[in-house]
Amino acid sequence: MFSGESFGLQVLGWMATIFIFVVGIFILFLIGVYISDVTQTKHAIRRNYPVIGHFRYFFEHMGAFFRQYFFTMDREEMPFNRAQRSWVYRAAKDIDNLVAFGSTHDLKPSGTVLFVNTAFPTLGKDAVECGPIVIGKNSAKKPFTAYSFFNISGMSYGAISKPAVQALSFGAKKAHAWMNTGEGGLSASHLEGGADIVFQIGTAKYGVRDKDGNLSDEKLREVAAHETVRMFEIKLSQGAKPGKGGILPAAKVSEEIAQIRGIPVNTDSISPNRHVEIENNEDLIDMINHIRQVTGKPVGFKAVMGDKIWLGEFLDAVNKRGKESAPDFITIDSADGGTGAAPMSLIDNVGMPIHESLPLAIDTIISAGLRDRIKVIASGKLINPADVAWALCVGADFITSARGFMFSLGCIQALQCHENTCPTGITTHNKKLQRGLVAEQKSIRVASYIKNICYEVGVLAHSCGVKNPRELSRRHARIVQENGKSIMLEDLYPNLTAKS
Repeated sequence: MFSGESFGLQVLGWMATIFIFVVGIFILFLIGVYISDVTQTKHAIRRNYPVIGHFRYFFEHMGAFFRQYFFTMDREEMPFNRAQRSWVYRAAKDIDNLVAFGSTHDLKPSGTVLFVNTAFPTLGKDAVECGPIVIGKNSAKKPFTAYSFFNISGMSYGAISKPAVQALSFGAKKAHAWMNTGEGGLSASHLEGGADIVFQIGTAKYGVRDKDGNLSDEKLREVAAHETVRMFEIKLSQGAKPGKGGILPAAKVSEEIAQIRGIPVNTDSISPNRHVEIENNEDLIDMINHIRQVTGKPVGFKAVMGDKIWLGEFLDAVNKRGKESAPDFITIDSADGGTGAAPMSLIDNVGMPIHESLPLAIDTIISAGLRDRIKVIASGKLINPADVAWALCVGADFITSARGFMFSLGCIQALQCHENTCPTGITTHNKKLQRGLVAEQKSIRVASYIKNICYEVGVLAHSCGVKNPRELSRRHARIVQENGKSIMLEDLYPNLTAKS
């Protein structure tokens, strides 16, 4: 009996030893994972949330098996669905975007774009690179030669973090693309990577204002003196909030940001809802030409179209003044835009979507006889190859994206952009969260995203039988109508040449 009890105690002792050993190994494993996570620089979620951050990938993987039973499908989530985001993530990581078993994209809804493939696609050996486009060739003292048709849209330093700006700057440089400063002014982080810069002048004139908030010629010259500042963009309105100025909550107005913008620290940064000195078309033409004369660089404006008549009236005023007074470019933003914090009433209900406004704008410019003078930049939820290819078909010269590049930096669409709590470090000034975003690593993803967008737009172009994406035209796309049948884009917008 005693022998049996002794043996039982021995077994329990061995089991306890094994249990302690296993627990010890597991704890050591967790410590190793923790150290690996906090020291690695590729994944912001794992760096900011060591160990538990791995569950994101597990649930993401398991979601593929359970989504059809419990959750939304790939293309049902908003504002960007899982399929759209997944493509950007994979493109930014430079891994293949091949899919199996057919498309999950519903081709039946009205407005769906279908590209017109040819029986004789362009062979790889016949494909050519897209040539550069010169902006401001006959108007600015220092024209800008732009190489990439896909570029980074306006995101202010303040709205996004320092490492995010640095990553975008270095990434844009690697991909020969430009980046727009957004209305928050020019920081050292914008210049650090050596990328081409488009300086945006918002309604508050941050970075180029005097002590009273008026446009300062002296500050304009200081900004223009930077060689990499290539163009100036006057922001009339933006997709997230047409009719309202920029909004930066006080929690995100640090000393550095306050100094760059010329405003008090820890105070809400709210821009006027329009430029106080621009009350009509003549005033807008005056400002465009004044800035171009002071800086010597190309100048254009950004606007969300709502009134179909206004752009025509503006271009009529330009023609009366003379073609030389025209803006060098017009950026068409849309109701689809939305990186900035905005009232729901504006973000949901104001402005035309890009699929309506872009063709209208281009045709209006052509009708005014100014297409050879004005370059067109399309902006507004164009983050995947098909979106970009459609804009080129319509006639855009360039496409810019903001949220696409946020995804390339690791954005998980947590919808906390205005709360200073972004878990990936992109839209927060919390140093603990920012450390998850390592600019050197993320810049590679930014460049890869641009490279892969351009490559896959090229794949679509070759399927349509042209040698490079800039040769796409309105005869290369069809649009599904309400009756379920598609018509050629050139039939929907006839008798006009889309590109100069």
